[in-house]
Amino acid sequence: VSGYGDSPPTETVATAQGRVAFLDHVLQQLGMWKPVLISPSMSGRFALPFLLARGDRLSGFVPIAPVGTKDYTAEQYQRVQTPTLIVYGDRDTGLGAQALQNLRHLPRHRVAVLPDAGHACYLDKPEDFHRALLGFLRQLK
Repeated sequence: VSGYGDSPPTETVATAQGRVAFLDHVLQQLGMWKPVLISPSMSGRFALPFLLARGDRLSGFVPIAPVGTKDYTAEQYQRVQTPTLIVYGDRDTGLGAQALQNLRHLPRHRVAVLPDAGHACYLDKPEDFHRALLGFLRQLK
């Protein structure tokens, strides 16, 4: 995410609209049609506005305790028809719980809670994460 770590801040992604346009452009350049967007932590700043504006361009959405879920209303989430797998570690009591509280308003969601896993639950419990992800991807077909 721009401005974090060693990445320089950039004007193009300073707004939610700019981030939607950026992600749209990336997907077009990669020739990706109806991808599944996996969004851990800070990537929520890009993925959530994209989901709300262009969710119809996605086959599925997999938020993993993303930031920014409280920036949108229950009504905004309820309009999204993208199949969603909400993933978080049960030891991520901050972002994991907050993301679930907000994202549960998405009408087509399932939840996968990874036991004994923290914020980066996919690193803490990779087998559990992959099992949940592959199960979700299989049911999208």
